[in-house]
Amino acid sequence: MSAYQRPIPTSHFVHGHGINLHYIRYENPGKPVLLLLHGLTANSKAFEGLVSHGLYKNFDLIAVDLRGRGLSDKPVFGYSIKIHALDIIELVRRLKLHDVTLVGHSYGGLLSSFLCYFYPKTFNKVVMLDAAPEMNKKAPEMLQTALSRLDKIYTNKAEYLDTIKKAPYINFWDDDMLAYFEADIQEYPDGTVSPRPDLAQIMQVAFDVGISPLSKYFRGLKQAALLICASENYNLNEPILPGYLAEKAVASMKNCTVEYVEANHHTMVYGKYAKQIVGYIEEFMAV
Repeated sequence: MSAYQRPIPTSHFVHGHGINLHYIRYENPGKPVLLLLHGLTANSKAFEGLVSHGLYKNFDLIAVDLRGRGLSDKPVFGYSIKIHALDIIELVRRLKLHDVTLVGHSYGGLLSSFLCYFYPKTFNKVVMLDAAPEMNKKAPEMLQTALSRLDKIYTNKAEYLDTIKKAPYINFWDDDMLAYFEADIQEYPDGTVSPRPDLAQIMQVAFDVGISPLSKYFRGLKQAALLICASENYNLNEPILPGYLAEKAVASMKNCTVEYVEANHHTMVYGKYAKQIVGYIEEFMAV
């Protein structure tokens, strides 16, 4: 296979802790393995921007559906970061992967630091894309407001999707991204719909992370690390605190590089900035 021929992704499942964990693999035999971890708002398709800008050229990519918006049969927000970590370790074991580098965006970045901290011999390097060392202490309060629509009944599916698209804190949805939300919709016989996520569980996960800063995992990393931060503000309702805590978080790390992109928390993955991120990753992996 030519180094510049994009691998055809294949779809797979690994049975983890009571669930079928779905992942997509862009197989590139003989190349370093990058395990792509996302979370919270979308499934592994979130990395399509990085793939389309050439991340597949030099790496074997495995993108995991952590949050069940794709095909993994686990409820959205239904599991703790510890259980997600165990699922990833099971996947690595089943696939007999070696010299794995984690690449995580947002929650996936937090999970990456958690995995490297507790399983240091399993992972070679780590790339964290806009992963804050801790959450805003008001995260539960913010999410209560932002997710209040989950308690509502909508006249039809189109009304619900239109409500999501017009939400003031969302600025990157296109038809493909909106399609991920359709997997969560509960449709009733009269045509009305409501979202499926368990609001109480969502709040519990936010609370658990919000009161438990993960900065200790950042500081405890033994692996070479690359932290890429979005330099533009996302919005006032964003419960994650990327960017401005990055340098503080890595100050005590012995082998970490911090880079910035002129994007916000979401557009850095989906938009034109993906090409810049691919360059940073390739340089980091070449050392």
